[in-house]
Amino acid sequence: MSRIKAVSYYLPEHVLSNTIIGEQFPEWSVDKIATKTGINERHISASDEFSSDMAVKAAEKLFAEHNIDRAEIDFLLLCTQSPDYFLPTTACLLQQRLNLSTGIGALDFNLGCSGFVYGLGLANGLIEGNMAKNVLLITSETYSKFIHPKDKSNLTIFGDAAAATLISAGPGIFDINSFVFGTDGRGANNLIVKQGALRYPVVQNSEDIIDEFGNVLSDRFLYMNGTEIFNFTIESVPKLVKELLQKETLDTNEIDLFIFHQANRFMLNHLRKKIGIPEEKFFMFMEHCGNTVSSTIPIALYEAMKAGRILKNNKLMLAGFGVGYSWAGCILQYASG
Repeated sequence: MSRIKAVSYYLPEHVLSNTIIGEQFPEWSVDKIATKTGINERHISASDEFSSDMAVKAAEKLFAEHNIDRAEIDFLLLCTQSPDYFLPTTACLLQQRLNLSTGIGALDFNLGCSGFVYGLGLANGLIEGNMAKNVLLITSETYSKFIHPKDKSNLTIFGDAAAATLISAGPGIFDINSFVFGTDGRGANNLIVKQGALRYPVVQNSEDIIDEFGNVLSDRFLYMNGTEIFNFTIESVPKLVKELLQKETLDTNEIDLFIFHQANRFMLNHLRKKIGIPEEKFFMFMEHCGNTVSSTIPIALYEAMKAGRILKNNKLMLAGFGVGYSWAGCILQYASG
């Protein structure tokens, strides 16, 4: 059996508060942002700070905070949609920068808000297949570099962060149990950075568009169709929860804590009510960091443990969902108390 052994995370120093956004967009009040999103501030990577830099800081924090010997790591997984380069893979750069053994496997995988759960699944498979004993899973994203400076909707939601998680064949904090995965590429255009790769190279003079809410949009930057993303989430996540419960022969009331991708408070409250999850069993942590894409779940998991919200033998459900469309869920059982 594979287990989560430790989790840590890193947030960039620069803070973008609701007050600063409100000053830039007077029609977008501080109270309105906080009420709708559940976010008061988000951390933004420096102009010379990239996914690999944040990943290194998260991993070094993991090693120091949990007294982990980096020599024991035999596989590195990096989830990012903002890699340093097209090639080589950023995971290869991290192997060298973290001074990990050259005898390890290392790879990037490109997923967003479902990426942490997918990464747990990959790590679990490596361990169960006897290909690794200690997998370092890093999620690191600099979405702020994809956001148009006049796109107030996305500016209020997304923050940058990196998280590092050690999954091990040995003793750990959480036993990793069943998984459910899903994909529907028909929704790809609803959350996309269209230009920048090979199909649509960057066109510097491409025309900007102002949408009905006053956001400035461009194919060079992140586009999110909020209505379609909301509809997808409300339809797919309850099915994911139901399928995962059936797979483990559990009822909703047998799950002690639900930790979903921290998209925004409005969406999460709708999900919670639709699924029928009691408020006291639904953990949210985004107020001081925003939607950090693939790092939201490990950050929330870390903070739930820190807050004493998880007790010995508690069962947890993790659920990630978003860009792709892609979704994934898993069941964890807390083994430490």
